[in-house]
Amino acid sequence: MKFNNIHSCQLGPEISPEHFIPEHFFLYLLAGSMVAYDGRKEYTLQPGDFAIARKNYPIRYTKYKDGDVFEKIIITLDEPFLQRFLERHPYVVHPVQNEEAFLFIEDKGRIHPFIQSLEPYYNGGEQIEETFVDVKREELLLILLSQQPGLADILFNFTIPEKIDLEDYMNRNFRFNLSLERFALMTGRSLSSFKRDFQKTFGSTPGHWLTQKRLEEAYFLLHTEKRKPNDVYAEVGFEDLSHFSFAFKKRFGKTPAEVRRLAA
Repeated sequence: MKFNNIHSCQLGPEISPEHFIPEHFFLYLLAGSMVAYDGRKEYTLQPGDFAIARKNYPIRYTKYKDGDVFEKIIITLDEPFLQRFLERHPYVVHPVQNEEAFLFIEDKGRIHPFIQSLEPYYNGGEQIEETFVDVKREELLLILLSQQPGLADILFNFTIPEKIDLEDYMNRNFRFNLSLERFALMTGRSLSSFKRDFQKTFGSTPGHWLTQKRLEEAYFLLHTEKRKPNDVYAEVGFEDLSHFSFAFKKRFGKTPAEVRRLAA
């Protein structure tokens, strides 16, 4: 399918390798492919695929170029916009149990024409023309809801996350480089209650536990799976290689490279 001059119509965040999704966004992949991981499962997108990425989820992305090309369309469905939309188009919202970070919508022949319709409003930069932002977002949302009405229960749920099992959540998501404030929010706690409950659950402070857990995971990847330090440090939640190497040697007495070399 050709999309002529549409290369990147971005009404929201750039896709980064490590990302906390603060608002829902619609993602349409034009070229290349992508694998996303949310701590539970992987989601794969190929050219022509589209999905809703849900807010308040940690996501790690791996992008694969087609030659030298990776192109996508991102349209943010932020809470203020959704609230304005709901005032004009009332929906009854029901409680829903769905923990999928990516929601794939069945295409009934209206999404691809919508993508094509963006071209006249695309100014050749990274954004659609400001005048048409809400118009095109509203059109997209009406299409999505007409094809999958149950999306309303997720998109128009403006409540904060409920208190959940702390041990389960942290063991699933310690590899994500999120702030303690984010971890507290996602487990339904204030920062102070998060730290208090964390101490009761793990017998340690969050910062110390996260560091040790990430280092142990890194050791496993280096020693058992023989991964390279450059590939490991970000995957287990460290921001840079030097900090990771320093903490790793302090913990295990050997550098990451030495552990990998000895395991070879």
